[in-house]
Amino acid sequence: MSELQRPIHEFSGGLDLPGHKAQSTGRPIATAPLGQHFVVPLQQHIGEPTEPLVAVGDRVLTGQVIARAQDYISAPVHAPCSGTVAAIGDHAIPHPSGLQAACIVIDSDGADTWTELPEPWPDFMDRDPAELRERIRWAGIVGLGGAGFPTSVKVNPGPELPIHTLILNAAECEPYITCDDMLMREQADRILAGLAVIRHVVGASECLIGIEANKPDAIAAMRAAVVSSGCPDTHVMVVPAKYPSGGEKQLIQLLTGLEVPSQGLPAQIGVLCQNVATAAAVADAVLAGKPMLERVVTVSGQGVAEPGNFRVRLGTRMADVVALAGGYTDRVHRLILGGPMMGFALPSDELPITKTANCLLAASAAEIPDPPPALPCIRYGRCAEVCPALLLPQQLYWHARARDLDKTQDFNLFDCIECGCCAHVCPSHIPLVQYYRYAKTAIWSQERDKARADIARRRHEFRQERLARLEAERKARLRKKKEALDAQPKGAADPKKAAIEAAMKRVAAKKAAAAQQQPEN
Repeated sequence: MSELQRPIHEFSGGLDLPGHKAQSTGRPIATAPLGQHFVVPLQQHIGEPTEPLVAVGDRVLTGQVIARAQDYISAPVHAPCSGTVAAIGDHAIPHPSGLQAACIVIDSDGADTWTELPEPWPDFMDRDPAELRERIRWAGIVGLGGAGFPTSVKVNPGPELPIHTLILNAAECEPYITCDDMLMREQADRILAGLAVIRHVVGASECLIGIEANKPDAIAAMRAAVVSSGCPDTHVMVVPAKYPSGGEKQLIQLLTGLEVPSQGLPAQIGVLCQNVATAAAVADAVLAGKPMLERVVTVSGQGVAEPGNFRVRLGTRMADVVALAGGYTDRVHRLILGGPMMGFALPSDELPITKTANCLLAASAAEIPDPPPALPCIRYGRCAEVCPALLLPQQLYWHARARDLDKTQDFNLFDCIECGCCAHVCPSHIPLVQYYRYAKTAIWSQERDKARADIARRRHEFRQERLARLEAERKARLRKKKEALDAQPKGAADPKKAAIEAAMKRVAAKKAAAAQQQPEN
């Protein structure tokens, strides 16, 4: 049976928002043509950036690893096309800071010649989970729902955190975004195949697929795929279309009634969540031996002529993707990466598509007007009512504004999922989420500084201990020598002095013998 007969639970707070989903679901997913230039950031994930394996002028092939992971929490980067490395250096990337970051620029040769790929593993059920995790890591797969956490790390919670329930996050709750919806409609079997791989890796006994009620075609497609696949204990569950039902903790609570501990992980309660597009990428890596080179991107809003969903190679210029949607209309007001709640405005469309780029929203002024000037907080209280994490946004705002970072942590700042519900209902138009992001960044910076100071302190202490040990060893040698001298009988010759005198006598004897052998003039 594909639908689990048990109640859907509720989570606190949240908003009922217009979906605007129909704008971009009127036609199938289209594949973007291969571009001429690709800008590939070295960091497209949470964790440490990658290290380039190529140099300017090198020829690369499609699917070739061009940057390797330098740390456990990292993910390698592959060439999205065949061609020549044109540059390696800082380039503008899609990021809220607007700063540049290290990128590899590839000029495509148009041939799209693939590198040699590893063999497919249709027998994945007979393979060790560690082997499958390594394949997922090689493929460079990260969470495609927006967070970008390396998937190989997430599916390795460790033996101390056994997983009993695997949840496929198909809610896609944010307005306008429909890339997961269309992927489920068109490639439900591929998603189920990836789900089976992940299930085998983590050893889950049950799989739950959570989809919002406003996606009837996706629900029907996934139910049919579950039935045809014969996956045991795999169930499609329909949840209310309430934002942010797609938040990891919120979806877990909706489907299971379980609550993730404050600042904790779902694995602590035996649950693991994965996005549907991530599952499809896992299927490609394991069953086809292909790395992650592309993703589906929604292009929507009144600012484009023909909204839709497009399968795009990573590194493709955003302007080229917008052109696939008919280009801009005269109503375009701003370009946003992501949705209207959690996305951020882009300064330009001359930026690359990355692994976490799920939507380009070309919004009109009517859809997303410019925010009015912020006014003083009037303690309206609605922000606390809509917070899905049960936080107190007013207190967090006051302490973040006052730079009292310890207090923000006392009020569980890091439980905030930055969904934007509080800012959406604030009558004073205070950009609350920006304050929370500032406080988090400041705390992370303090922790990094403290970690560096701790390392420096430990190095200093180690040096002091080493110097003290060497000094103690030197004094011990001198003490031992003195004790040996003191132990000799009085009047006994000093062995060292006697050895020196004997050496001097030998040298003098050699000189005398040499003088006798010289002929007289």
